[in-house]
Amino acid sequence: MSLWPELPYDEWKPTKETLHRYAQMIGKIRMALVPPLNHWWHVTLLVSARGITTGPMPFEGRTVEIELDVLEPAVHVRTSDGRTARFALHDGLSCAAFHERLDAALGEAGVVVPVPEQPYELGDSPPFPDDTVHDRYDAEAVVRWWDAMRRTAQVLDQLRSGFVGKASPVHLFWHSFDLAHARYSGRPAPLGAGVDPVTAEAYSHEVIAFGWWPGDERQTPYPAFYSYTAPEPDGLRDAPLAPAAARWQDTGNGSLALLAYDDVRTTADPAKTLLAFYESAYRAGAAAAGWDVEALARRMPA
Repeated sequence: MSLWPELPYDEWKPTKETLHRYAQMIGKIRMALVPPLNHWWHVTLLVSARGITTGPMPFEGRTVEIELDVLEPAVHVRTSDGRTARFALHDGLSCAAFHERLDAALGEAGVVVPVPEQPYELGDSPPFPDDTVHDRYDAEAVVRWWDAMRRTAQVLDQLRSGFVGKASPVHLFWHSFDLAHARYSGRPAPLGAGVDPVTAEAYSHEVIAFGWWPGDERQTPYPAFYSYTAPEPDGLRDAPLAPAAARWQDTGNGSLALLAYDDVRTTADPAKTLLAFYESAYRAGAAAAGWDVEALARRMPA
């Protein structure tokens, strides 16, 4: 039996929508405090041993960290001068209440930074201080989400180790709520006229990206692993993918290599199956885009 957890989308969707907004509030604080990095790497969250974290952030000569601990469950604010603050997570904790308590916890730890009020790319979702609609928190489902994500992060770390070119950390993009890792050829990418600054920064260079998301009504209403190549080269969708359940999907904005989470979770060796999927997607993208695969491969010393 697979050790990877079940994560039925319909059952935990209300909790996922609330958790996504919690993560956006925390992530936007990181964006405000951390110096900018290429491709927006400075804004992302990281998978921790107990949940997700901002990692260390500078503030007035001190270092501060915010961790959403899914095992307790609680949010912790910690600083390098020993100050701590926390508040519990529970069902019924609305985004408005989370916003208020996060602001109070930061103040208790001596970190004066406004908690952002506006959600990002979440449709007509109300501002966080006014959002009393999203308040579901199924603690057991959140643990399963984190467990699936940390297992995926371990596979992505293994994938990352075989590449010597420029590559991203394995990190959580809170705007789209997906765990992601990216490889770059080193060549600038042609950007058409009228590209917005956010996209221009994200896709300034040729990239093959890999990741996992827990499901989204706009793309896949189920948890899935993905990969894409940008700019998309001709013939990408003609390349084979592994395992047999993987497929190419036209998103309307390019081609996505897609593999449902359950098609990995139920195999005898989910980590091996997932790594094979990512490697097949990389081979497809690199071959079609003309990357120097041999030069970019890492080889262990004899």
